[in-house]
Amino acid sequence: MGSSDEKVVAVIMVGGPTKGTRFRPLSLNIPKPLFPLAGQPMVHHPISACKKISNLAQIFLIGFYEERELTLYVSSISNELKVPVRYLREDRPHGSAGGLYNFRDLIMEDSPSHIFLLNCDVCCSFPLPEMLEIDAFSFLPAEAHRKYGGMGTILVIKVSPESASQFGELVADPVTNELLHYTEKPETFVSDRINCGVYIFTPDIFNAIEGVSSQKKDRADLRRLSSFEALHSATRSASTHFVRLDQDILSPLAGKKQLYTYETMDFWEQIKTPGMSLKCSALYLSQFRVTSPHLLASGDGSMSASISGDVYIHPSAKVHPSAKIGPNVSISANARIGAGVRLISCIILDNVEIKENAVVIHAIVGWKSSIGKWSRVQASGDYNSKLGITILGEDVTVEDEVVIINSIVLPHKTLNLSVQEEIIL
Repeated sequence: MGSSDEKVVAVIMVGGPTKGTRFRPLSLNIPKPLFPLAGQPMVHHPISACKKISNLAQIFLIGFYEERELTLYVSSISNELKVPVRYLREDRPHGSAGGLYNFRDLIMEDSPSHIFLLNCDVCCSFPLPEMLEIDAFSFLPAEAHRKYGGMGTILVIKVSPESASQFGELVADPVTNELLHYTEKPETFVSDRINCGVYIFTPDIFNAIEGVSSQKKDRADLRRLSSFEALHSATRSASTHFVRLDQDILSPLAGKKQLYTYETMDFWEQIKTPGMSLKCSALYLSQFRVTSPHLLASGDGSMSASISGDVYIHPSAKVHPSAKIGPNVSISANARIGAGVRLISCIILDNVEIKENAVVIHAIVGWKSSIGKWSRVQASGDYNSKLGITILGEDVTVEDEVVIINSIVLPHKTLNLSVQEEIIL
């Protein structure tokens, strides 16, 4: 067990506009970390989880978005949670470990005993206190980081053998949980346990990153530069500071009693595509039943809309009492939902208007879009396929009695004809 006055910090990697291109068109007009899942910005979920850590001193967001894109949210969430949240902008991509090392002086200014590292595009229950020290239910020491005494602990989960190769696969000792082997996206099957992208480290992690960076620099210095290479030596020098957490740190330290694993039995997904954002919104809505039931809407169709399953409705949204909403629906600010509208498994963004008797199923309706009377916007619900959901970009108008099925519509379009399995550019 750690001292009661030990401080802990959390770092959340948020990426930047050159990353997450598979998330388009949803990320065309808003940074991906601010896209709403279950009515809250994507990054809000890991930030809220960090608030449950005892002695949390600060939360840092690291990425390469322009500061102005995140300033308002960072200020708002700092005030809401009463915990300092700071955005640290990288001058260039340094890799997942290099980015952490680049801001080591700021991260260590409170002399934390432990550093949590999370990825913004991960959807899970974030069992952070349990990873650190105790089982919150039994108050007994858990198989967790402080018991192991290593440099770091990795959150892992068991997945199907067929899907494991999409992630970092690992092998751990079944008794001690020591990480014995780690490989990123292997071509052949290694293990059905994968890396969840959630970690806890001691400050020793900075020594490990510095060691990798020094080795890269030494190898670069040994090369005999040609005249062409000399012209690009600045670029080569910069590459020595690019350190990946998975290949450069986790793999070499496996089997050296430095890294351990903590397995979650709860839900976990990566949010790489719009389809997965819809699935993850549903997972977070379901979690609200335990963590934040006050955020979920209710109604029986008399004085308010008929609500079934898990539904979030922003207080400023206007929903007609005859509408039927749910399950797995999130309605954002200033949306207007008309009479007889049916919504199932969808995300409705700010300032959307859905007119009377329209139906929306397995779809994301973009900012300021409009769906006409008796129209239907739907999809198959295959979250992993490119056209498994229907997406309307910003300011898309679907006119009356038009049917849109399994399609993606880029911003600022007007649809007066029905379409199926198309991408409307």
